[in-house]
Amino acid sequence: MLDWMAYLLAALAAMAAGAINALAGGGTLITFPTLLALGIPPVVANVTSTVALCPGYFGATLAQLKDIRSQSQRLWLVLPAALAGGIIGGVLLLHTEEKVFQALVPFLILLAALLLAIQTPLRAWLNRRLQAHRAQGIPVVWVIPLILLAAVYGGYFGAGLSVIVLAALALILDDSLTRLNALKQAVAFGVNIAAAGFFLFSGKVVWSLAFVMAIGALAGGVLGGKLASNVNPNTLRWLVVSIGIVVAVVYWIK
Repeated sequence: MLDWMAYLLAALAAMAAGAINALAGGGTLITFPTLLALGIPPVVANVTSTVALCPGYFGATLAQLKDIRSQSQRLWLVLPAALAGGIIGGVLLLHTEEKVFQALVPFLILLAALLLAIQTPLRAWLNRRLQAHRAQGIPVVWVIPLILLAAVYGGYFGAGLSVIVLAALALILDDSLTRLNALKQAVAFGVNIAAAGFFLFSGKVVWSLAFVMAIGALAGGVLGGKLASNVNPNTLRWLVVSIGIVVAVVYWIK
C-alpha cells in the first residue's frame, strides 16, 4: 500500500517532468526512477509514467499554441507519423523483456543528444549534397520517416523523446529553434497520447498514481511551455544536449 507521502512524491516528480519535457525533454528520467523507488515494477512504471505525463505534454502544447498554429501545414504533415509511431512503440514495449529495453535506453538518448549537438553542420552538409543535384534544400517530406522513428522510440520509452523530435525537426526544417520547439510540443503530445491510449487496455497502469501525477504534469507542462518561448535558441539547444547526455550517463550507471 502506498501512503500519502508516496503520492505527494509522485505528483512533485510529475510536475518537474512536465516542465522539463516542455523545455527540452527527459522528464521521464524523473518520473520513472521515482516510481521504481516506490516499488513499482519497471514496465508498469514506464507505462504509468507515459499515461500520467499526457496532461503535461498537452499543457506545454497549449502554452505555445500561437507558434503551433502558424505551422499548421507542417503539423498535419508529421502528426500521422507521430500517432502511428507511438502505437508501434507501445506494442514493442509490451513484447520486450525488461532487461532488453533498459539496456537500449542510454544508447538511444545519447544518439539523440549528439544528433542535436551536430545538427547545424550536418544540415549544411546534407544541403550541399542535395544542391549537387537540385537547386533547393532538403525536401520537407524527409521529416516524416525521422518523426516516425522518433515516435516509435517515444512510445517504447519516453525519456528523451523531446530531444529526438527536436533534433529531427531541426535537421530538416529551416526555422528558428524556438518555433521548432513549439512544433515539437505538439508532436511529442501526439506520440504520448497515442501510446497512452494503447496502454489503457494493457492492465499495467497504476491508476491511483497516474491520476495525481497527471495533475502535477499538467501544471509543470504549462509552466515549462511558457518559459520555453523566452529561452535563447542556442541556450535551449545546449540545454537539450546536456539533458540527453546526463540521462544516458545515469542509465548506464544503473
